[in-house]
Amino acid sequence: TYGSAAAFSATWNNSGDFLARVGLSLGSNKTYDQFGTIAADFAHTKSGSGGGFSSIGVYGWTVSPLVEWYVTEDSWNGQGTSGTKKGTFTIDGEGTYNVYQRMQNNQPSIQGTASFPQFISIRTTARTCGHISLTKHFEAWKGFGMTLGKMYEAKVLVEAGGGSGRIDFPTASVTAE
Repeated sequence: TYGSAAAFSATWNNSGDFLARVGLSLGSNKTYDQFGTIAADFAHTKSGSGGGFSSIGVYGWTVSPLVEWYVTEDSWNGQGTSGTKKGTFTIDGEGTYNVYQRMQNNQPSIQGTASFPQFISIRTTARTCGHISLTKHFEAWKGFGMTLGKMYEAKVLVEAGGGSGRIDFPTASVTAE
């Protein structure tokens, strides 16, 4: 919902790829810059394991072109990725992020099995709470030649690639104004 906290908790036990998210479904008919400002606020506590890979932050998709995107603020297993590093940028008051792009070939997507790029911002120093200026990430990606399509969703996310764990979000909200 717009402008209100949508707290949630999630648990997993040896899942192959577990995702839980809450936030905005954006309709797939506008690009990010047609919304004005898209931002998120979050706070979490975590326990257990996120398996071989994990991400805590904000996640979404665009269509035309199909892109899966992540802004990772924290994880269980470090802040690495197998993608191509595109650059680094800093948002005043929020932090410094490394930006990666990687291709997913014949993988599940919001449009069925497809090939699509992933755009990923990873905070260089993990944090458990804060404000995320998503529009500033999208603008930085554009500067690195990474083009988003029309916004399908933007949601506070936990993703775990195995392991057994729990996460609690007393704050988890995304706004588009």
